[in-house]
Amino acid sequence: MPNIKSAMKRVNVNTNKSSRNKMVKSNLKTTIKKARIAAIQEDAAAASSAYIEAQKAIDHAVSRGILHKNTAARRKSRLHASLSR
Repeated sequence: MPNIKSAMKRVNVNTNKSSRNKMVKSNLKTTIKKARIAAIQEDAAAASSAYIEAQKAIDHAVSRGILHKNTAARRKSRLHASLSR
């Protein structure tokens, strides 16, 4: 544990930020998984709505700095390709 007051505050801030980032990552993985499952089941309406939700989650992760923009573009592209099959 740090002894300096500002270092103690940084520990708290980093803990809070990492827990928020974990929450966003978990939500991102869940929405992508739902979109993939909907694509496999070949339900066009559910797949398109799940794809839109996954896109929103990916864009949100990019805006939060959790994903790099190129990684997000790749994931969205692959997800879209899986839907169009």
